[in-house]
Amino acid sequence: MSSFGLYFLVEIHGVSMTYKIIVQLKQMLSCIAEVRENRLAVGRVLIESMLATKLSRPLLNSLKALNFKDPGNGFRPVQRFCFPLLSPCGSRSYASEVDQIGSRAVLITGCDSGFGFALAKHLHTKGFIIYAGCLQKDKGDGGSKDLDNMKSDRMRTVQLNVCDSKEVDRAVEHVNSSLEDPEKGLWGLVNNAGISTFGEVEFTSMDTYMEVAEVNLWGTVRTTKAFLPLIRRSKGRVVNISSMMGRMGSPARSPYCITKFGVEAFSDCLRYEMQPQGVTVSIVEPGNFIAATNLYSPERIKAIADKMWDELPEIVRKDYGRKYFDEQVSKMETYCNSGSTDTSPVIESVAHALTSTTPYTRYHPMDYYWWLRMQIMTHMPAAISDRLYVY
Repeated sequence: MSSFGLYFLVEIHGVSMTYKIIVQLKQMLSCIAEVRENRLAVGRVLIESMLATKLSRPLLNSLKALNFKDPGNGFRPVQRFCFPLLSPCGSRSYASEVDQIGSRAVLITGCDSGFGFALAKHLHTKGFIIYAGCLQKDKGDGGSKDLDNMKSDRMRTVQLNVCDSKEVDRAVEHVNSSLEDPEKGLWGLVNNAGISTFGEVEFTSMDTYMEVAEVNLWGTVRTTKAFLPLIRRSKGRVVNISSMMGRMGSPARSPYCITKFGVEAFSDCLRYEMQPQGVTVSIVEPGNFIAATNLYSPERIKAIADKMWDELPEIVRKDYGRKYFDEQVSKMETYCNSGSTDTSPVIESVAHALTSTTPYTRYHPMDYYWWLRMQIMTHMPAAISDRLYVY
């Protein structure tokens, strides 16, 4: 408000109004100062952390908890970091869980292995009815066999290839017909199915780009659209597994990054549309869990690299040379031997998104190094972030 406007109000309403305006101005200035203080504090934490870690490798030692104020939670102190991984839920506990978990059903895609398999078992222990979508169920291979061997009426495996519209439709029919009360719908959908690959843009074929997108992006869209009517009936939850690579690009990972950026955008758009319907949409952005998910074994890396080299155009082979190509493959082998072997931060993040009465929009279960890198790559000028992490 301008000084003229203040003077005008004081003249009209008298001296008693003057005091009220001054008090309001003081409150406003106090809030502004508090916000500025919080921003500066976060900035100092980032800078100090950057210097401490030298931006070169993940932290190996445990971190003390850092606290700063979160505007999204009413300007109250919120614990954001714990050791050695980020807390997926901050300081928010499970005290505010939704009621009647035992009667609620959740469908999870990609339960043959990795996050999906672990998540199906974890949510089953919490009392959910689980529909575990498995690509290999009809063959009796992978995680579907182990889940069936649990012999639980709350663990129900379903043949589900997210790239096949007919299979997705059959899965919807199966779930709808087996729900105790179809009119109450399906409580949760977890889009977890995904694949990955590596290779620089000139080394990656269009078929590879399309294959990864068909599973990671269009599979997520296809499955969500099919199950959304059941989710709407229950005013339930959609949880999409994205990645830190959905927030920042990375050399030699463009097929994967493209699809995860797409999942992020799709999830945001869906959240805006579903909010009036009472449906909550959350995104989980795991850090480096390659060691835990077995996405890349040495044999698979070699197979991908050999196929990639054989399919390269002659001009690309000539310009880059085999030495450079092999160096990039070696970097990928090193990266794949890193990362956490403990999937529990990711599992707990998804569980919180499904059970909390106030789930987060985004969860960041990752090592502190990757969280810091994601913030820098996302918020700092490219001239700085590129120099730190790329060149």
